[in-house]
Amino acid sequence: MFTAMNQSVAPETRPGWRWRFAAAGTVLVLAVVAWLLARPHAGDPASDKDAAVPPLVTVVVPALGAVTAKVSLTGLISARNDMPIGNEGDTGRISEVLVEAGDRVRKGQVLARLNPITAQSQLDSAEASLDEVLANAAVAQSEWVRAQQGEDIFSKEENERRRTTALTAQAKVKAAEAQVRDARNKLAQTTILAPTDGIVLTRSAEVGQIAVPGSTVLFHLARDAEIEMRGQVAEQDVPRLALGQTATVRLDGVAKSFTGTIWQIGAIIDAGTRQGTVRIVLPADHNLRPGSFARADIEVGSTTGVLLPQTAVLSDEHGNYVLVVGSDNKLERRAVTVGGARTEGLLVRQGLDGSERVVAIAGAFLRTGETVTVAGKAS
Repeated sequence: MFTAMNQSVAPETRPGWRWRFAAAGTVLVLAVVAWLLARPHAGDPASDKDAAVPPLVTVVVPALGAVTAKVSLTGLISARNDMPIGNEGDTGRISEVLVEAGDRVRKGQVLARLNPITAQSQLDSAEASLDEVLANAAVAQSEWVRAQQGEDIFSKEENERRRTTALTAQAKVKAAEAQVRDARNKLAQTTILAPTDGIVLTRSAEVGQIAVPGSTVLFHLARDAEIEMRGQVAEQDVPRLALGQTATVRLDGVAKSFTGTIWQIGAIIDAGTRQGTVRIVLPADHNLRPGSFARADIEVGSTTGVLLPQTAVLSDEHGNYVLVVGSDNKLERRAVTVGGARTEGLLVRQGLDGSERVVAIAGAFLRTGETVTVAGKAS
């Protein structure tokens, strides 16, 4: 009986022990794997090498010396004297337009014509009236002469009447002559002439258009074809400018530069923009089109300093600074004073003596005191 009971229990207990051993072994293997993954790889040569290599930096060694001081400004090309031209006579309809925008014209050249029918009719009427009063004046003068020759024949009152009639007739002649001159002027004003030599900037006149005197501008003319740049300059730079200074003007899309001269400096500073106005006269050139955007550089002397790339100068709440690589290849913060921007870079007036190795780019990603490796010098 004992044997039978032992045989019936053994098959149920042996599989349970095997499952427990298998579970314990699995847990042990997972624990070993986790420990191997979590422990630091202190013996990995590649990791040690990456952690020991300092960052590579590119430096620039600026030279301290005299740097040409410049004032830079932007503005628009415009006519130095923009002359609006319109109808000076009576209201009329344009019958002919003879010039286009961009044409060079001479003084007295015909720009457009108005319909002359009304003005011609007024002139004809004035001339007819003049002929009439001239005839009446001749008769009155003749009667006055006869009265003077026959003073004994005509009474004193008659002589005085004839003299008054003759004088009145002469006055009417003068009035008629003035009306004729006025009619001739109105007829002449139906022809729109160029008041001076220049270039036609814009043309708004169209055939059939009604030209109203005093309100309709038919043409804009650049007097004597003179072109200038009207620029805006920062308030602190205005005192450095003077009449007669030379300016180099550049336009977008035009390869060559243009040399001009300051001929006017604004008398006021705009309260909103804190900028002043500068006007630079330029030589006539077909590339200088009014309305074009322009940049100008004006040399105002020289100053002592160094030029650095704009990427080398950093700034924060403490001001402008650069990162200098010391003799031990550690980074040092150096405060600098920026004197202005140039095409070549930023002018640094104070803070550098010209012998430092200054980090040229990516300085914002480095820390003061960090050891670096100099990769090369920036050009």
